[in-house]
Amino acid sequence: MAVALFQRLFGKPLPRSQAAAERLSGFYALPILSSDALSSVAYATEATLGVLILAGSGALELSLPITLAIIALIVVVVFSYRQTIKAYPDGGGSYVVARENLGVWPSLVAAASLLVDYVLTAAVSLMAGTQALTSLLPDLLPFQVPISLALLLVVGWANLRGVKDAGRIFAIPTYAFVVMVALLAIAGFADLIGSHGFQPDPPPLIKAVEPLGLFLILRAFSSGCSAMTGIEAIANGVKVFREPAVRTARNTMLVMGLLLAAMFVVISGLGYVYGIAPNASQTVMAQIGIKVFGAHNPLFWGLQISTLLILVFAANTAFADFPRLAGLLARDRFLPMQLAWIGDRLVFQNGIALLVSASAVLILICQGNTLLAVNLYALGVFMAFTLSQSGMVKHWWRLRGAGWFGSLLTNGIGAISTFVVWVVIVVSKFDEGAWTIVIAIPALVFILAGIRRRYRRVFQALAINSADQQRVQLPARRDPIGNISIVWLPAWREPMRQALRYAVTVSDRVIAVWVRSDGEDPEAIRQTWLNFVEDDANLELQILESPFASCIDPFVDFVSSQEQEVDGGMLTIVMPVAVPRRPFDSLLLNQRAINLHFALAARHNRIFTLVRYYLPA
Repeated sequence: MAVALFQRLFGKPLPRSQAAAERLSGFYALPILSSDALSSVAYATEATLGVLILAGSGALELSLPITLAIIALIVVVVFSYRQTIKAYPDGGGSYVVARENLGVWPSLVAAASLLVDYVLTAAVSLMAGTQALTSLLPDLLPFQVPISLALLLVVGWANLRGVKDAGRIFAIPTYAFVVMVALLAIAGFADLIGSHGFQPDPPPLIKAVEPLGLFLILRAFSSGCSAMTGIEAIANGVKVFREPAVRTARNTMLVMGLLLAAMFVVISGLGYVYGIAPNASQTVMAQIGIKVFGAHNPLFWGLQISTLLILVFAANTAFADFPRLAGLLARDRFLPMQLAWIGDRLVFQNGIALLVSASAVLILICQGNTLLAVNLYALGVFMAFTLSQSGMVKHWWRLRGAGWFGSLLTNGIGAISTFVVWVVIVVSKFDEGAWTIVIAIPALVFILAGIRRRYRRVFQALAINSADQQRVQLPARRDPIGNISIVWLPAWREPMRQALRYAVTVSDRVIAVWVRSDGEDPEAIRQTWLNFVEDDANLELQILESPFASCIDPFVDFVSSQEQEVDGGMLTIVMPVAVPRRPFDSLLLNQRAINLHFALAARHNRIFTLVRYYLPA
C-alpha cells in the first residue's frame, strides 16, 4: 500500500537503461534550464528604476542605456558559455572548469558561490511569485510564508518525479510568459506607431533624495544585472539534452540569450517611452501592461498570471543545477557521499531534498520579503562567471589547437567583463547586505575543504592494514555448523575484511555480495577479491547488476532468494559498520548500511550481525 502510494506520488522507478530516454529535446530543456534567466526580466528593469528614482524622475531616462549595457554583457556571457559547452560536453559548470584549470581552491570558491546563489534563486523566485499573487489577492497577504513554502514543496515534488516530467510541467508557464511578452511588444509597437508616437511621456514628478553620480548609476547597473542569474544553467546541464547534446545545448543557449535580450529591451523600452516609474502598489510590468492592453483587458490578466507562474517556476533552474553540483562535490568528497546518489527516478533526490530544506529556512528567515535576498542575488553568480571564464582562458591556452585564439579571446573578454561587474556589485551593494555573501562564501569553502580532509582521514583509517598479509579463508574441515552467511560488500576496506573473517568462523559457506554501480569493472572487482581471499568453493563473490539506480534492492532480493533455498538451515546477514568517534562522521559514513538494515527488516529477515570497526580518534 505504502509503495503504491509512493509510486503514485513520485512515479515508478526508471531503469538505468532509460536514462537516455529521460533526456530532453531543446524545446523542453529550454524551460527547465532557462526559466530563472527568462523570468528575471519581470523584475530586472524595476530593480534598475528603483535605484535611479533616488536621484529624481529625471534620472529614469538612464534606464535605457543601462539596459543596453547589460544586454551587451549578456551577449558576451552567452557566447562565452557556448565555448564552455563545446569544451566540456559532459557539463561545463563553473566548478568543473575551475577544478580542471585553476585548481582546488578556485573551484571551491566557484562551487560555494553557485550553491549560495541556487538557494537564493529558489527562495527569491518563490517569494516573488507569492508577492505577485498577494498583489492580485490582498486577502492572502498574511499567508505569504505558508504559500511560499507550499509552492516550494510543489516544485520539489515535480523534480523528484524526474527530469522529463519536470520539463513537461514547466514548459507551459515559461512559453506562456514568452508569448505574453511578445504580445506586449506587438501591441505596444502598434500603439506607438498608430496613436502614441515615439516621443517619451514624462514620468511622474518625484523629488531626488540622492545626487545623481557615478556611484548611483553603478548601483542601478548592478541591480539590473539580476537579469543574468541562471544564464550558466544550460552549460551545467548538457547531460540533460538528447543527442547530439552539445549542438542542442549550444543552440538552446543562443535561443535563451536572444529571448532574454529581446524581452529585456521590450520591457525597458516600453517603460521608458510610457514614462513608467516604480511605485509600491503596482509593478513596472503591471503598469506597462495597463498602458498597452488596458486594465480590464484579458491580455493584461494573462500577462500578470504568466508572470506569476514563471516567477514561481523560475525556482526550477536551481532545482535542475543545485543537486547536480552537489552530486559532483560529493563524488569529489567535498560533501557527504549520499548527495551523489541517484534515485529511482534518475535524479539526485538527496540534493533536491537539501535544496528544499535550505530554501525553506531562507524563506522563514526573510518572512516572505525578497528585499534583502535580491540585494545578494547576482553576487555569487558573477563570481562563478569570472572563475569559469578564467578557467576557459587557461584551457584554450593549454590546448592551442585549431581556432584556439578566437576561443581564448571570447572567454577572456567574458572573464574581464564579469569580474568588473562583480567588483561593482560588491562595492555598490556592500552596505545593503552584500557583506553577508562576502563572509558566507569563504565560510562555505572552509566547510567543503574540511569535509574533504575528514574523508581522507577516515578512508586512511578504513584502509586495508598492509602489515596484515593473511588472506581470508575458511577454517580447516570441521563438522557442519548449519549456517550460511551473506556479507554486504560495498567497498574493499578493513571493515569489510573483518566482516568476512567473522563470517567464515560461524558459517559453512560465505557469500560476499557486491552490487555493481555504473562504471565499475567486474573483472577489477574479482581481481581485488582474489588478492585478499583464498580461492575456495565455499567462500564466493557474487557481483549483482542493478537495472535501477538502487544498490539496495538487488541485495535484498538476493537475500530473499537465498532464504528460499535454505532447507532447515540458518541464514545470517553480516553487515560491516564503521563506528565513528566524532558525531559529524555519522553523516559521512554508513548511510547505505542503515538504509539496507531497514530494507531487510521490512522483509522480516531474522538474523543480522553487525561487525563493528571502530575508527581511531
